[in-house]
Amino acid sequence: MLELGCPDLARDPLAICVVKDEVVEVEFAAVAGLVMSAVGPNHYVAGDALVSGSTGDRWCVSRERFDAKYRPAAGQAPGAPGAYRNVPVSVWAKQIAEPFHIARAPGGDVLSGEAGDWALQYAPNDCGLVARLRFEAVYRSR
Repeated sequence: MLELGCPDLARDPLAICVVKDEVVEVEFAAVAGLVMSAVGPNHYVAGDALVSGSTGDRWCVSRERFDAKYRPAAGQAPGAPGAYRNVPVSVWAKQIAEPFHIARAPGGDVLSGEAGDWALQYAPNDCGLVARLRFEAVYRSR
């Protein structure tokens, strides 16, 4: 299995810039715990966002990162559980041709991808993995 760590896709000539467009449902964790996403474990602490995507996937986002990257959807009170839309920000993405592992951050949770899934870099040392069908449903080329 290919081990990617948390790669710097901004330096990869095969990576592309993409933007996510999605409304998600969010609740905020009362205590620390673990969400098993479709691609692996997501540890969270109290206050972090527990997100359910439009394709049925679940994952967590640190509260600091969530507040910077999501806005309440129409009629939603900020900071309350409910519907949120991501802020359209370009991220680096690379489709991987073989099964692989990627770390969400150096030393962080390790996710497992299948051939054809996408490695993403949201910011330096902030990586992710999106299954091919979900990527096709919610990401667009910039």
